[in-house]
Formats: sequence, structure tokens, C-alpha cells
Amino acid sequence: MSQTYQATGINLKGVPLGERDRLLTILTPEYGLIKAVAGGARKHHSSLRGRSELFVVNQLLLVKGRSSLYRLTQAETIYTYSQLSRNLGKLAISQYLAEIALGFALSEQPQSELFTLLREHLNRIEARPVSPEQGGEPLAQALLPLLNQGIFHLLSLAGIAPQVYNCCLTQRPLTVDYRDPNSRVGFSNQAGGIIEQGQEPVNQILSVAELMLLQQFSQPQLSSDFSGEAIHLQAIEKLLRNYTEYHFHFSIRSASLVESLLACQTYPSDAITSAIK
Repeated sequence: MSQTYQATGINLKGVPLGERDRLLTILTPEYGLIKAVAGGARKHHSSLRGRSELFVVNQLLLVKGRSSLYRLTQAETIYTYSQLSRNLGKLAISQYLAEIALGFALSEQPQSELFTLLREHLNRIEARPVSPEQGGEPLAQALLPLLNQGIFHLLSLAGIAPQVYNCCLTQRPLTVDYRDPNSRVGFSNQAGGIIEQGQEPVNQILSVAELMLLQQFSQPQLSSDFSGEAIHLQAIEKLLRNYTEYHFHFSIRSASLVESLLACQTYPSDAITSAIK
């Protein structure tokens, strides 16, 4: 016997299903991660067409039968992250965070904290100027801080945030000299974060500048005067990506697009959404 549910949800993934339908992966605070068939959503005049796009937040009416799939019968849009689809850099790092959220989100269980956290970071990304005419910065300085902090916060919610103030092996405060630019520390995926220089196992060596950036990303907000060199921000992204993939046992597909954008530092303002779906 079918049951009807109401929920608020954000579309994190969508794939074609048959000739007319679309299969959506939706994160809801009430029921966690659900898969729902949006019937006729690929038809040009369907009321569900725009409401089934990536990063659209809807009030949903769902029907569930015997299968694990829901059927979306009605959707009223609450919010559309329109600025994300207009900028490939913003879209890429948003998809990057969505992939991580999909990696540990639970089904059939409330996920209000994850829903709120992901939306908070999408809000930050959408509001960030990234082009000179908007008074923005180059891609690395504009968006990598938001990406890196978003990754760190998601890892924290999942209970596996890397330890960045104490040595993971000794559990003692780091002895690194923060005033010495030549000082180094290690980072170990297996140990769970920062280790003193010379300790094993080590996956990546960090400079003092990179360590201080990593510590800032662990905070709830970045300071108003936050700054970081592109090379250090990219090193932190790679570190957090490797750490995430090590613990969640999957590859972050959107990372390759982010790397490509960073390599050229220029990209079209009109993004092709399907490029990273």
C-alpha cells in the first residue's frame, strides 16, 4: 500500500530515466537521502522540469510504494541557487561538496544537520564575488577557501575531521615554530591529521603557512581579513581531498574539473550544467 510524505529537499543529483522521467537524489532534513522519480520532468512544458534541476530546494509531496523509490507528485520551489549555474567555478565546488555529502548521508533517517550545513556553504559560495567586474578575486583565492572550509566542516559533521592542533601520534600540542617559515609538519591520513615532523606514516608535508591555513579552515567562519596564497590553498585542497577519499573510499569526480579550472584560471561565465552532473 502506498504512503504519502511531505518533505523539504535539495536536489543533489539527477539522471535521465526513460524518455520522459528523471531520477533525482534528494537530501531532506526529515528523511535523509532519498531517490525519487520525477515523472515527465524531461518534457519541455513539465511543471517539474525546472524544479528537478541541480541545487533547487523544493517543498515536496512524495508517494512511496513497495520499492525503495519515491515518486515525486508535487514540488513547490522554495529557493533556487541561480548564481551557481551561471559560474562554472562556483558550480564545480558546489558539486564537489555535494559529492562528499552524498558519500555519508543516511537514508530513512533525519539529516537536518547535514541539510543545514550544506545549504550554509552553498549560500557562501553563491554570494562570493569571483570576477573583476564584481570586485572579486581570481578563482583560487575566491573559491578555494570556501571549498576547503566546506570540506573540513563536512568531515567534522561526519566525525572524522583531521586533527590540526595536536600531534595525532603523541596527542600533545604541536611544537612547530610558527614564526619560522622553514618549519614543517607532516600529515597522515591513517593517523587522522597532523603529526610532528619526522613521525611516520606521512602522506604530505606542510609548511607553517599551510598548517595555519588548515587550522583556520577548522573554525566556524573565516576572518574578514583572511588571505592565502594560491599555491598553499591548492595544497590544502589536495590534502583534504586525499584524506576524504581515504576515509570514505570513493573518488571525488568533481575534483578533476576544479583542477582544470585552476590550471587555466579562466572559465566561461555561462556554465554548462550537464558538465558535472
